[in-house]
Amino acid sequence: MTNESVSTASNLAVFGEFAADGQVSYDNAVTRFRNNNILLPTFAQLRDPATIPESIQQKLSAIDKDAPDPNNLFRVHWFNEHADEAGKNYPGFASVPTHIELPTELTGVDARIVLAFGNRFPMIRAHKVLAAYSCLVARLVTGRFDPINNRAIWPSTGNYARGGIAISKIMGCRGVAILPEGMSRERFEWLERWTTNPDEDIIKTFGTESNVKEIYDACNELSLDPTNVILNQFSEFSNHLGHYAVTGPALETVFDHVTTGRPGTLAAFVSASGSAGTLGAGDYLKDQHGARIVGVEALECPTMLYNGFGDHNIQGIGDKHIPLIHNVTNTDLVVGVSDDSTNRLDVLFNTPAGKRVLAERGVATELANALVDFGYSSICNTLAAITAAKQWGLGPNDVIMSVATDGSDLYNSDRERIMATHFAGGFDETHAVETFDTHLMGLPTKSMEMGSVERDRVFNLGYFTWVEQQGVEIPDFEMRREQSWWNGLRPLIDDWDAMIGEFNAATGVTI
Repeated sequence: MTNESVSTASNLAVFGEFAADGQVSYDNAVTRFRNNNILLPTFAQLRDPATIPESIQQKLSAIDKDAPDPNNLFRVHWFNEHADEAGKNYPGFASVPTHIELPTELTGVDARIVLAFGNRFPMIRAHKVLAAYSCLVARLVTGRFDPINNRAIWPSTGNYARGGIAISKIMGCRGVAILPEGMSRERFEWLERWTTNPDEDIIKTFGTESNVKEIYDACNELSLDPTNVILNQFSEFSNHLGHYAVTGPALETVFDHVTTGRPGTLAAFVSASGSAGTLGAGDYLKDQHGARIVGVEALECPTMLYNGFGDHNIQGIGDKHIPLIHNVTNTDLVVGVSDDSTNRLDVLFNTPAGKRVLAERGVATELANALVDFGYSSICNTLAAITAAKQWGLGPNDVIMSVATDGSDLYNSDRERIMATHFAGGFDETHAVETFDTHLMGLPTKSMEMGSVERDRVFNLGYFTWVEQQGVEIPDFEMRREQSWWNGLRPLIDDWDAMIGEFNAATGVTI
């Protein structure tokens, strides 16, 4: 597939062959990677880390998982084991991604809800570093990014920008994070430690999660400088493909594991939309298992549900638009989750009173302690999975797969604010019982089945962002309505893997 057959618009950043004017950029990238001793992993290796050479795996045992070390690129997958006692390293690769199955005592439904842990990823402790790698590597190996002369611009509502900055630092190139000023303090503290020049390399745009247009406006201004390369996760189809090729099979491995000895059906995949990249895993699971796909958004900004608008605090979800890479016409259910629920449940999961109530309701201590690995969007995904189970009447033989995007450690400062706002006198067992009953058992969510009319309506809503605002040609916008077009993207992964092999050979970096 050539890039011309996919699109001629720069917004449709899918690259199937070498750029016509990309030789200088390619040669500079080869030089930089040779000098920095960087070897690129293939998507096949990230999909199945057992295929990563033993010599690299041995090197990793001595490398801090959160260091900007080139070898950590071989940890950009779902199979990292639990960190060691010092919290500095992953002992090795697990045969099955680390995950959690939520019991009926916690969910109130018979369906089996299973989430893979995103905070096992290196450097940023969130799975968005996979999206950042996917977007950049597709440009590197096709001559579309020059790490010597280009700046990598990473627009995001949080974790993707951090992933991009981490990979930029590994390459020794300038990376710029663009994200709303209302994101958690922990995200900005991380960026200040990792960027070359924080005053210039961290651009804070107006608002919170729902202010994505302001991010695009900043990108459009920066794009006037030809040395800036915008790696827009919302429109880079390599984001979708990376999750299709890596996250989807990883979740399939988890499903196979949890149904060994206890057969079940993979009934659904659930993910908050954000950039819609992770929803690409749902496309894989639908192709392989017939799983239905559940897209999730904040109820305070019900864009898909009601063409609505607003602000919310489920960090990691960007709203008031439909991402270009969202395969809308393959989505089966939309669920709206309130940030009041995610805020309060975060307090429940991370306080002594909350854990006591969980124990009283029959939740095992080990499992209750594992909920510290759930950040806001992880809780959001859980509530949407419970909603889907109720909506479809799923039973004990039905498995719903999802991801715990990041951990609660990214929201400690927000928790302090929520406590001060809602629980000024302290969060006691009375508050914990009310939170459990209202926001888990009561489940104040909204949902909408996606028939052909609803799918077309949500798809059409994307016109106003991508055609009117961002200049995508109508034929390029429309072709995404057909599943045959999305199916035609899949071979690009193998093309990129072949190019990665050629690129590594050109650098001469040895294992």
